Amino acid sequence: MLKLGLFMMPLHPANKDVSISYEEDRQIIILADKLNYTEAWMGEHYSSTAEPVTSPLIFNASLIAATKNIKLGTGVISLPQQHPAVVAGQVALLDHLSKGRVILGIGAGGLVSDWELFDNMDGRSRAITMIESIESILEFWRDSLNYKYRGEFLDISLNKNIVSELGIGKFIKPFQKPHPEIAISLKNPNSMTAKLAGERGWIPISGNFVEVNDIATHWPTYKEAANKVGLNPSFKKWRIGRSVLITSSNSEAKDIIEDPSGVFSHYFLYLNTVSKLASGILGKNINLNEELPSAMKKAKDLIILGDEKTVIEKLINFIDIVGPFGTLLLTGHDTGNFKKMWQNSFSVMSNSIQPILNKYINQKFKF
Repeated sequence: MLKLGLFMMPLHPANKDVSISYEEDRQIIILADKLNYTEAWMGEHYSSTAEPVTSPLIFNASLIAATKNIKLGTGVISLPQQHPAVVAGQVALLDHLSKGRVILGIGAGGLVSDWELFDNMDGRSRAITMIESIESILEFWRDSLNYKYRGEFLDISLNKNIVSELGIGKFIKPFQKPHPEIAISLKNPNSMTAKLAGERGWIPISGNFVEVNDIATHWPTYKEAANKVGLNPSFKKWRIGRSVLITSSNSEAKDIIEDPSGVFSHYFLYLNTVSKLASGILGKNINLNEELPSAMKKAKDLIILGDEKTVIEKLINFIDIVGPFGTLLLTGHDTGNFKKMWQNSFSVMSNSIQPILNKYINQKFKF
């Protein structure tokens, strides 16, 4: 059965009151819980007022009492930017407070200004530090004393100041046993990250900004790597992100997607700019007007929007290309002046479109 979830960077206008943005994002997740969405993922960024959530763990903690069933994922914690002991302790705490509703999404960081802020500009060191960090976090969660982890970049130990009878020198373990599921996002075709995730049994999440033909390579790459180490994962483990908006008409959808100052144009203008800054393509004198046409083209290529019938057709075509997967993660965008439209879209996806997609998947793939 195809499930529904949310993935939220989240991205808002750079000058918007962050208190308003936070509450809008909370209300989207609260609505999703009522609509039986199974999970919601929240991003982490330190140096962008457009992506203002600096701690997905604190944000998700604010939702425990306001929601009943939805799992709360970190999308993602940038491990090279934090000490592993801090992440291990805070994730374990949230897992207990939520009674096991945590999913730990990890990454090396995707915002170039954060790389600069934390002196993490070298891609190789970020990637290796991420691996060493999650390995050390898992070691924290094992029931052992005399902690020691040594890697290329991390050297952590606790073996001198231990009084186990009083709990001194011991770490709290998560509510879920042995620990919350671990997830990582995928981008490139035939991704090395997909291979890593497959080998370690992590949840693969294909990003909403990735071309459909690239996404189609992710599961085969993941599964092949998993099989090589004796794992046989179900496609139900695979998450795919997509921006989906159901409008009252296709003409309304056309107006929204072609609006140069609209939510989708802004979304991809931001993503394209971050990507080009990271790759060194853009200099200090950035002309955003020159960048806008390519952003709008990408929005038209990747956003799924239109009336209900059109969205169903587009999603079925998407499934035909990528194959079956477990959870469709709908991107949470800034709702702006279209709050009711977004609320309706999330509702229609759950109440009407999800059953149609499941029927189609069951028939096509003979489940």
